[in-house]
Amino acid sequence: MRDVPKEEVFDQLRASAHMLRQGIEAHTGLIASIMQIETGEEAPGTPASAPAFQARESRMRAAIKEAIEVLDESRRAFKSRRLEELRKRLTQVLIDT
Repeated sequence: MRDVPKEEVFDQLRASAHMLRQGIEAHTGLIASIMQIETGEEAPGTPASAPAFQARESRMRAAIKEAIEVLDESRRAFKSRRLEELRKRLTQVLIDT
């Protein structure tokens, strides 16, 4: 078994937890949409509105795209393995969502 640096393990755990939170938020938004369609009422504990959820997600996607662009532009000036890994993870997040 190879020795994995603690920092890498924590980075992977954080990324995994982030993906789980995104999945939960997406499901919560779906529940809110279904409740509103079926009953005309908001589900308790769900976002106030699906459009607000979608707008927030759109802003987050735009910010992630911008971060990827900046990381990509700066990779020639900064030879950082962590920045390269971050760029790749952010790109994968956009692909997965």
